[in-house]
Amino acid sequence: MMPMLAAAVGLLAALHYLRRGQWPDAGLVLLAGFALAALLLHERVPPRAITATLDTEDPTALRAGLANAAQAERLRVRGDGLREAMWNDLPALPMEWQPAPQDKLWLDFPRSIAQGRVFALTIRRPSAPEPWSAQLLAENGQVLAEAKADGRGNMLSLTWLPPVAESMVLTARLRNAAGKTIAEGPVPLLVQAPMPLRLQGRFASPSFDARALNQLLTDSGAVLDWRTQLGKSVARSETPSEVLSAPHGIVIDAAYAEGLAPQALAALLAQVGEGTPMLVLGGSASQAGFWQRAMDLRLAPAQGDDPQRQAAKLQLAAAPLLPVAKGSGWRAMAVDAEGEPWLSQRSWRKGRISWLSVSGWHRYAISEPLALAQWWQTVFDQSLGESAAGKTWRFPDPMPLPGLRTEICADGLAAGQLVAGGAAKVELLPRADRSGAACAAVWPERAGWLTVGANGMAATQLYVFANGDWPAWQRALRHDATTRYAARSRTPARASVESRTGTAGPAQAAALLPGWCWAALFAAAMLALWWRERR
Repeated sequence: MMPMLAAAVGLLAALHYLRRGQWPDAGLVLLAGFALAALLLHERVPPRAITATLDTEDPTALRAGLANAAQAERLRVRGDGLREAMWNDLPALPMEWQPAPQDKLWLDFPRSIAQGRVFALTIRRPSAPEPWSAQLLAENGQVLAEAKADGRGNMLSLTWLPPVAESMVLTARLRNAAGKTIAEGPVPLLVQAPMPLRLQGRFASPSFDARALNQLLTDSGAVLDWRTQLGKSVARSETPSEVLSAPHGIVIDAAYAEGLAPQALAALLAQVGEGTPMLVLGGSASQAGFWQRAMDLRLAPAQGDDPQRQAAKLQLAAAPLLPVAKGSGWRAMAVDAEGEPWLSQRSWRKGRISWLSVSGWHRYAISEPLALAQWWQTVFDQSLGESAAGKTWRFPDPMPLPGLRTEICADGLAAGQLVAGGAAKVELLPRADRSGAACAAVWPERAGWLTVGANGMAATQLYVFANGDWPAWQRALRHDATTRYAARSRTPARASVESRTGTAGPAQAAALLPGWCWAALFAAAMLALWWRERR
């Protein structure tokens, strides 16, 4: 509006001089009006499209490029790019990317596990031209696990069973065929005391399998309401040490459900429907029609004289009646090497029912106690699921670094106050992309363990890596984050001011000369007009 007003005033003044026959004065005032309009329009012309160069291999150049990135129209990235938190601070811009050729490394491991769980570390390399090996070392340098990759294998897995509940910083070391260290760095692990399971068990008759399961749960510290029918009027009961008002799950044998009265069966299924998961030990099932009517579970006799199922490392006997998954709401949750299911599950209103199709695990209670405990842990993970988990912490960032924003989430918490390392409290707010979780962002100040707590949540620890830890893994994380940013930024450049305002033609004309030229032309024309008027 102002450029048009300046041009209109100059035009009217020129017409005034023309009516008086003062042609030179009319030309001067018209030139002054045009110069003033061009000067005002020049201020509205946006800067030329800036291409910011982000050279991640040169820290000084990277800082300069980040300073220009906010005003840039395009990005030129050299190297592996930025971390996810840094890309999230930049708008989605078209980019040119030249990935770095350096070797990369990917690590995958849980940050925390419960005592009794097996810790697994997976190491992946993009290519391995020669055999290589990996070691997992304790804090005192003792080798806890070792694995070797022959030929061109690019992935290795290391497993270890932590003996105690504590926070520890293990070390992973990669070596080539000659024994030279390729990469080495910390592997933080927080081993937490297991949360005791609260289970309700009902069995129609005693069995070695039920006894072995009871002993296994008792040794793990589970709170049990356990009842086994010994005879028509005699039962063995194990009452819990505390009131079991909300058990994590129900464990029954199939014969117990088959012997229930209709009202008792309806009450049991109603309890499941309210959200309590139930695990059925199917080895004692004998009435296929009952399960078809009660739970829409189709059972068929097992084929063969002595059918077996390979469940993890255990060779177990298949139940006499096995589920037929076709045409029902049941799905296989775990299968053996031949694809035959040994654990099936279906939803039941708010809860779920799981069916265990194997028996005879009591044979491993003495010969393979660790393998048996790990297998039952898998069974309970699949059948109980999140019902026993409650509120838990989640750390989406695989490698927190000092000074870099990292995200902390709490599952099962709608909102709250987060305290990290004794610093000021920050809000935990719900996230639309993380259902059932509240998240907050923190900036760790130093490497090491960071204590994290919130109201209504048990405190935990987050390990912050040092800036020099695992350079190859850092390159891999930056490469992955840059790949995701490139996919997100496949959009046209931001619309310029000219296209939004419709003044592309005059603006481009005003941009033919720099602003100071139009100002000088306006001043010269006005001085010449003043000189002529004074004369």
